[in-house]
Amino acid sequence: MKIPYYQVDAFTDRLFGGNPAGVCPLETWPPDQTLLAIASENAKPGNAFFAPATGEADFDLRVFTPTQEVSISGHTTLSAAFVLFTALGFAGDTVTFDGQSGHLRVSRQSDLLVLDFPALPAEADGPLESVAAALGNPPQSLFTGLDWMAVFAHEDDIRALAPDMAAIAALDCRGLMATAPGGDCDFVSRFFAPGAGLPEDQVTGSAHCMMTPYWARRLGKPRLEARQLSARGGTLICEDHGARVTIGGNAVLYAQGTIEV
Repeated sequence: MKIPYYQVDAFTDRLFGGNPAGVCPLETWPPDQTLLAIASENAKPGNAFFAPATGEADFDLRVFTPTQEVSISGHTTLSAAFVLFTALGFAGDTVTFDGQSGHLRVSRQSDLLVLDFPALPAEADGPLESVAAALGNPPQSLFTGLDWMAVFAHEDDIRALAPDMAAIAALDCRGLMATAPGGDCDFVSRFFAPGAGLPEDQVTGSAHCMMTPYWARRLGKPRLEARQLSARGGTLICEDHGARVTIGGNAVLYAQGTIEV
């Protein structure tokens, strides 16, 4: 089987920035073990596989890290839409995907690609002591959900974190985000998911499904500029819509070729 392959840097307007993703358009679905093997071989934080939809969306979408399938991933969904719009000639300004997290939409809006994702709920009062030990510094507060969100006072607190990856992997969550008010943007973050094969993710769109409602309420503004303070870095334009959030960013193509399996 020959599968087209694209590598995209998402949530950035420059090569070697943002979060890299592998994108594979499919005509039919190979076995799950083949999808996971491709994702492992690609060794990218996220790998998007899409095929013609069986339902009302344009495409069915599945996302894998190098070690497992995940229910939601912002940068891989953005990358899949980027490939459809720029390389595969998809007509129109909005493409829809059906995935494990439901109906997802990506639109071209001016110079941005904008994800329409479900907001992720967050419960207050998580185990602060465990997270303080895992991050090397106690947060002001902790919220739990699909991921956990540790809130700090200052951007410098986020930059200075020295996480214990084994301790984070032992927490009862997919990943742990640390966030604080930003100096020249509304909020900043870092994201750690060693249990999913991502010790520190570069730019995590899905984490902003939890952070956007929190910061929108706290700052009293629905539209926010966010930065992820990873080594490669990334910028996201986020907006709170109640049960949904929109997350906008750029993307650039790094490579394309063919996978033979």
